Amino acid sequence: MSNVSSNIVHVIGAGLAGSEAAWQVAESGVNVILHEMRPVKKSEAHLTEGFAELVCSNSFRSDDKEYNAVGLLHEELRRAGSLIMQAADKHALPAGGALAVDRDGFSDFITSAVQGHPNIEIRREEITGLPPAEWDNVIIATGPLTSEPLAKAIQGLTGVDALAFFDAIAPIIHADSIDRSIVWAQSRYDKVGPAGTGADYLNCPMNEAEYNAFVDALLTGEKHVFHEWENVPYFDGCLPVEVMAERGRETLRFGPMKPVGLTNPRDPEVKPYAIVQLRQDNALGTLWNMVGFQTKLKYGKQAEILRMIPGLQNAEFARLGGLHHNTFLNSPKVLTGDLRLKADPRLRFAGQITGVEGYVESTAIGLMAGRLAAADAQGRDHKHPPGTTALGALLHHITGGHLEDESTTLRSFQPMNVNFGLFPPVTITKPEGVARWRGPEKGKAKKLAITSRALEDLQAWL
Repeated sequence: MSNVSSNIVHVIGAGLAGSEAAWQVAESGVNVILHEMRPVKKSEAHLTEGFAELVCSNSFRSDDKEYNAVGLLHEELRRAGSLIMQAADKHALPAGGALAVDRDGFSDFITSAVQGHPNIEIRREEITGLPPAEWDNVIIATGPLTSEPLAKAIQGLTGVDALAFFDAIAPIIHADSIDRSIVWAQSRYDKVGPAGTGADYLNCPMNEAEYNAFVDALLTGEKHVFHEWENVPYFDGCLPVEVMAERGRETLRFGPMKPVGLTNPRDPEVKPYAIVQLRQDNALGTLWNMVGFQTKLKYGKQAEILRMIPGLQNAEFARLGGLHHNTFLNSPKVLTGDLRLKADPRLRFAGQITGVEGYVESTAIGLMAGRLAAADAQGRDHKHPPGTTALGALLHHITGGHLEDESTTLRSFQPMNVNFGLFPPVTITKPEGVARWRGPEKGKAKKLAITSRALEDLQAWL
């Protein structure tokens, strides 16, 4: 393939968004050159050279397409021909109402598919500055771990500093080191999801004294000390457990350690004061990750504190928690509605670098960037997905829809998961014969109306 051609799309980065973007372009019949710096240069968080490696949790979160915005996005991606969702469904693990995957099988599937596509050429190399001028159709999907030379080049071009935050990685435990005489298997509210049975999580119960001792240890444990340049805010959807503990002694009990929807079969009359959940991390069931337990504790103290949790007193860790530095564009300021960089329209951006948060959200922006780039290469128009869809709502958010007052955008734009708050309002009617209609039932009806409208509008767009 030649570099000088409007019929070639260059994709930089082979993570979730980059792999999805490259796949969408190639499936449309357009040639792709996919540039991935690993293993020539390693990132701060990746362990392998495989494509779409999951560096944090192995969960894609809820798969409920009727009452959950994330589950709706799953379904929209499936219907749009997403490679990432195809891989996730093929390598699904039991996880209650969530869609969790065997991370190695998932990455291997995507790597094989992308490498085997006749329209995709792989180049293992780092792009250390702005793409060459002759590359006239480029997707930058380098994620939250964008290499410093490329990040600086982008900042210099836009004239607007990127925002930054830290994303914390949860520990992973060897299954045979978990005390099964203490923990029990149960999904919250016994919910059965994809590949699940209703008993998909391992639950570690704590009484009040154990919980308070654990919180005290989190508060006093030695933590990573930030340099001045690292002093940036966390994303609220992925706070380290010790940061949550600092925000109030009961915060963890209303977060990842909430004891609701679970009953200890060994002592059903006594409700645990708090519960730590473990979720299966690989197909063999030999690894389990700690749900919502991202941490910045130093390794020397981390294992000791985590072994205070009942059932984990002898835990052996396949990976301890850690931190990596994330960067993202101030997208409403610097990107157009079709993900182009205003300062250089030949460049599109996709994935977490655009200011979406989460695996499926990154995939979604990759899918849309790929379709838009392919349309450009083929000289055809491509309409945006309607704002009533999860795809459209995300696109609208990161390209300016989150605020009406543009003067405050620079300060307030932050990474966002897909949620029902991003969708246009929907009108629902009280059922006949119902005198009072409010609370949970009305809320469920509203969510169902939003998801039903989204899938209908998506089908018309597709």
